[in-house]
Amino acid sequence: MSLRVAIDIGGGFADLLAVDEETGQMSWSKTRTTPDDLGRCVKEVFKLSGIDPAKVGQLLHGQTLVINTILQRKGVKVGLITTQGFRDILALQRSNRRDVFNLRYLKPEPFVPRTRRLEVTERTSADGRVLQPINQEELLNVYRTLLKEQVEGIAICFINSYSNPANEARAAEIINGLCSGQRSEGTPFVSISSDISREWREYERTNTCVLNAYVRPLVAKYLRNLSRDFHELGMNATLYMMLSGGGVASFDYAAQRPIETVESGPVAGVVGALAVAERLGTRNILALDGGSTTTKASLVEDLQMRFTPDYAVERTEYRPGYPIKVPVVDINEIGIGGGSIAWLDEVGSLRVGPLNAAADPGPACYGLGGTQPTLTDAYLVAGFLNPNYFLGGALKIYRDAAEKVVSTIANHFRISLEEAAFAILRIANDNAAQLLRLVSVQRGYDPRDFALVAYGGSGPMIAPFIAEELEIPKIVIPAIPPGNFSAWGLLMSDIKHTVVQTLVRRLDSRDTGSRLNSAYEALERQILALYAQEGVTSGVQLERTADLRYYGQEHTLTVPVGTGRLTEEEVHTIGSTFNQFHEREYGFRLESPVELVNLRVGAVAIVRKPAPEPTKSAAPSTRELQGADRTVFWGNAGRVRTAVYRRDLLPAGARFRGPAIIEEPTTTIVIPSSFTAVVHETGNLILERT
Repeated sequence: MSLRVAIDIGGGFADLLAVDEETGQMSWSKTRTTPDDLGRCVKEVFKLSGIDPAKVGQLLHGQTLVINTILQRKGVKVGLITTQGFRDILALQRSNRRDVFNLRYLKPEPFVPRTRRLEVTERTSADGRVLQPINQEELLNVYRTLLKEQVEGIAICFINSYSNPANEARAAEIINGLCSGQRSEGTPFVSISSDISREWREYERTNTCVLNAYVRPLVAKYLRNLSRDFHELGMNATLYMMLSGGGVASFDYAAQRPIETVESGPVAGVVGALAVAERLGTRNILALDGGSTTTKASLVEDLQMRFTPDYAVERTEYRPGYPIKVPVVDINEIGIGGGSIAWLDEVGSLRVGPLNAAADPGPACYGLGGTQPTLTDAYLVAGFLNPNYFLGGALKIYRDAAEKVVSTIANHFRISLEEAAFAILRIANDNAAQLLRLVSVQRGYDPRDFALVAYGGSGPMIAPFIAEELEIPKIVIPAIPPGNFSAWGLLMSDIKHTVVQTLVRRLDSRDTGSRLNSAYEALERQILALYAQEGVTSGVQLERTADLRYYGQEHTLTVPVGTGRLTEEEVHTIGSTFNQFHEREYGFRLESPVELVNLRVGAVAIVRKPAPEPTKSAAPSTRELQGADRTVFWGNAGRVRTAVYRRDLLPAGARFRGPAIIEEPTTTIVIPSSFTAVVHETGNLILERT
């Protein structure tokens, strides 16, 4: 028997889901996250599962270590080595602003202070010619200076190294040569920008390389310890990490390029939502991941994930954030989750989030020291949660503790406890609805044309209220335990890599065809070498794309490019395809020449996908399936006796109308009176607005 195991770490819980590749049988486990030591909760959730380590053939992991390290400023001390005259690029950043009339605009503070940004003499031209090789003696002096500063990470980013990385590679070779192949405790990790991205934009490349160096020692140690711990348990599995681009890669790859895992966990949920949609024959979905600390949303059109071309950490309306030039699935998030704290602002208005009780101490109802009202406390007071069936009864929660903290809100507004609880829910749900508007309406999509796939511990609770607000006609609650759904998404992820090379030239230039062919062939050799390092030597599917724009414009569109050696006619077809894409996107096309900007090669090695276990079809009556009713406060409808069902007892074809509540160990599914629920033959629960 061979098992594939996925472990995903969230802000509140660590989730495990395993599948037997022979029988398709699934099992899951869940435990609270340990923020001070993420490796501890990974080991705990594995031990809780009762899985024999010797039977695990493959383990996949999604984590929040990278993003949290950046957000909390807990990375290592970093030094930057760059071309003479460019040490201030991290401070200068970009002159263009997202909002030119924003008087509260603040430039981000660089992660490397000027005293640790050092220069060396070297130069490469934009067309890739090495004008001046690296000055070895100067480089060694700079390196020794950084050693005196006790840096643990070094970022090397030279001007125009995207077009030719020779000087960067030589600099890394010189520095690593001093170690004679032996890494001691004080030896810094060296990251070079051309290993992470060969895409132009000097500030963005430099910042990406710096952030990679900032987290790399911590991630390398984390993965090394995790690998050792699993090996000591008797596991000899292949270990993979989730990447932000929607695929997985080996632990070794992630340890060298940890910045590619910046949105590791949330992306797995989108991959899983896409798989559910494909099985249901639904091509357009909004994926909604309601967790303990945040709620995430992503739009999938025609079963294709969208990627963001300008991802940035900590971007707000007042701050441009820190740009990262790696492939990232387009996901928006907001600080609303089960642990979000309800509080009163300076004028006495009720707010919810982004302050969060997180895993420690957690909501007040956990009885672990929480003293402020949270969204989970509000759901418990309103009657939606069963205090004796939280995590299937594995975690006892206390209604009296929740009532005590919610009473602070009720007393302030002189309303009942239940009214205060529902007010907290309404504000949180309105904020989450705004998140869905950002990924749909703001980008020209009508949410009424999409199905809402809701998962995560709080996703199925907030989804119906959002659907009512945005008039979304259908909600899908996956058959996979929603609280462990992102872990299942890891099992649905293929091994993926993407490489990019900037090549700025007009399509009608004389030698464009030959330059395209040689560049694409080099990129394909590079990406196949990555797979060979991971032991994948066959079954790799390649896909070419290119970023193009009209000559004189700044922004680009990505279009597909044919495989093999391109003829002159096929090069011309690339321009025609771009015109079609531009007209579809913006409603017009120009007669201007078309210019290449970036060449991309994506590759995927397909893995075997687990299918959910079939839902039983023997159908007791709905009344027989119903548990004890309980009173739930539904806002304007007041207190309503509401039917409660156990999801594991619901057969395929079971249909009933709200108001109702369906309980399962990892979440609670809320069905308002405006929805009808039916159990699909695939086991997924479909909610449709009536």
